[in-house]
Amino acid sequence: MIVVFGSSNLDQVGTVSRLPEPGETVAGGTFSMAPGGKGANQALAACRAGANVRHVSAVGDDAFADMALELLVAGGVDLTEVRKAHAATGIAMIFVDADGENVIAILPGANGTVSPEDAERTLGTLTGADTILVQQEVPQAATRRALEIAREKGARSVLNTAPFLPDTPDLAPLADIVVANETEFALLSGRPIDELDAAMDEWVRKTGRTIVVTLGPDGARAVSPEGKVSVPAHKVTPVDTVGAGDTFCGYLAASLDAGLDLERSMRRAAVAGSLACLNPGAQPAIPLARDVDALI
Repeated sequence: MIVVFGSSNLDQVGTVSRLPEPGETVAGGTFSMAPGGKGANQALAACRAGANVRHVSAVGDDAFADMALELLVAGGVDLTEVRKAHAATGIAMIFVDADGENVIAILPGANGTVSPEDAERTLGTLTGADTILVQQEVPQAATRRALEIAREKGARSVLNTAPFLPDTPDLAPLADIVVANETEFALLSGRPIDELDAAMDEWVRKTGRTIVVTLGPDGARAVSPEGKVSVPAHKVTPVDTVGAGDTFCGYLAASLDAGLDLERSMRRAAVAGSLACLNPGAQPAIPLARDVDALI
């Protein structure tokens, strides 16, 4: 079982020819809404990868709540621990340009009410056979408590360092596996991107944990106390990269939970993340296991 402890949002997406500079207005093209939130995205990715998934989160008492959970319901994710809060459902406002790059602003809403008490209420049944997957779109005190409980229960824990926060360096060593992109890992390690290999080695020596760094079209690398892994991405022409990182994390957790080793899990996650760039939106673009495994 995978338990995803994190956010649920409704994404509001506008397409533009190019991303605006500060203070600039750029005329757009299409507008759409789709379920999102890093927690919910990763929960759906893990489910589509073949895992049994329970999502712990909060949504608002508004019309957006059901829309935010629609694809999780359809996908079969266990939502019994998604709490309704007296707040607005979280919103992500996203602009995507003609090259598939994006800028995102998060309005947390109900996600901001997720608390350490929610972690204690929902995670007491974790066992050593479970995997917990967390991000940083709910209050850090709640995420920290979730990681602490996972360690107490002997469950595998995976932390995605997005969005990077000031206390992420203190939080990260609580997780068994940390997943970061190049920019996030430079902040985590305090070393520039061009020192990536040495910085990864140093971080693992200091923490004793596993670090996975995603490199976009260059795939992903990992260093663990047991050794190093490097996997390629599947080459694609991206339409929208907004859900690629979440897809990688969900597939990685699901593959590890299924008993695959780190290299095979990363290879599967890298292909899935590439395929997620071929369609617009976050959750709608997450590929099915059969399509990922066919390419592998």
